[in-house]
Amino acid sequence: MGLVYAEIELINAEDIGMARRHLIGEDEIKRMPVNMLVDTGSEYMCINENVREQLGLPFREKRKGQLANGKIVEYDVVGPVEVRFKNRMCVTTAMVIPGENEMLLGAIPMEDMDILIHPHRRELVVNPEHPYYAQMKLKNISRSTYYCLLNMKHPVQN
Repeated sequence: MGLVYAEIELINAEDIGMARRHLIGEDEIKRMPVNMLVDTGSEYMCINENVREQLGLPFREKRKGQLANGKIVEYDVVGPVEVRFKNRMCVTTAMVIPGENEMLLGAIPMEDMDILIHPHRRELVVNPEHPYYAQMKLKNISRSTYYCLLNMKHPVQN
C-alpha cells in the first residue's frame, strides 16, 4: 500500500485547561500542525524532541517500547496532548523519540478518533460510517456494565 502521511494538529492539553480557567489567554495555548506517518503497526503516538519542546509537554514517565527491528528502547512519555484531525480529536500521551526523527500516529489515537486509512487513495480519512462524529466500539460488554454506562442506579445481574 505504501506510506501514508497526514496533517495533524497537536495542542498542549494542559494549556487548554489553563485557558478555560482564565489563567492564560487563548492565544497562549501552544499548538502546532505536524505531518505524521500514519502507522497502524505502532500502538502509541510518537513525537520527536523538537515538538515536545515547542509544545512544552510535561514528562509523565519512562516507558519501554519495541522497535520494528526487535530492539527494546526506553523513552520519555509526555502529555497530555490533544490530537486533532479534521472534525475529530482525542487526548493522549506520546512517546518522545530522539532528535528530529519521523513522528508516528499510532493505532490508539486512530481508534479513539474513529479514523481510518483509505487504501486506494492512500490517505487518512474519518470513518465514512460515522462522518459527523467519532463512534467507539463497545464489544462484549455485560448487561451490568451497559447499565452502569447509562448511569442507572441498579445494574442488572448477568
